[in-house]
Amino acid sequence: MIVEERLVTYLHSLEQENSEILEEIEQAALRDSVPIIRKEMQSFLKVLLAIKRPTRILEVGTAVGFSALLMSEYAPEECTITTIENYEKRIPIARENFKRAGKEQKITLIEGDAMEVLTELSGPYDFIFMDAAKGQYIAYLPEVLRILEPDGVLVSDNVLQDGNIIESRFAVERRDRTIHSRMREYLYTLKHHPDLETSIIPLGDGTAVSVKRNKGR
Repeated sequence: MIVEERLVTYLHSLEQENSEILEEIEQAALRDSVPIIRKEMQSFLKVLLAIKRPTRILEVGTAVGFSALLMSEYAPEECTITTIENYEKRIPIARENFKRAGKEQKITLIEGDAMEVLTELSGPYDFIFMDAAKGQYIAYLPEVLRILEPDGVLVSDNVLQDGNIIESRFAVERRDRTIHSRMREYLYTLKHHPDLETSIIPLGDGTAVSVKRNKGR
């Protein structure tokens, strides 16, 4: 927990319910221990979409399709969403959820390894949501920046690892040390990249919001 638990509980109590389909998917995901974006991240995404009003969204990491569907409800009507997933057991569930919500025409799910898929995409996208394997964020970044248009927004979720990011790598369990070091490298790169302006926010499990600089201005 990054923010005091009582404060998080209070903020959750202020939230309005999502659409019926999103509430059903969220409850099923929680029941089946499928990771989806937290309540505070849901709210933050809605605000970012209202500000940016993107027309082409890319999501890296579909899971069961919850966040793609949420974005489809809060992005402009003409916006299209492409989402990438490699976990075979979740792909048919996501497709079924898109069908149930009537969003098959708005959301395109690409099956396969994200790194391989990213190299084949031409973009450009004006909003990219990164919510896949945390240890691979740093590897994805060059391709993500290639297809992110100038003034485009990159949102990276779960970047603070429940606060463990501030710990020494030797204080982290051995199995988590690679992810820990790669995420630290990723955050440093976001903050020092010449093409990005980035804010790292202790919201949910930590999120980074980056804007690609428009060098033509």
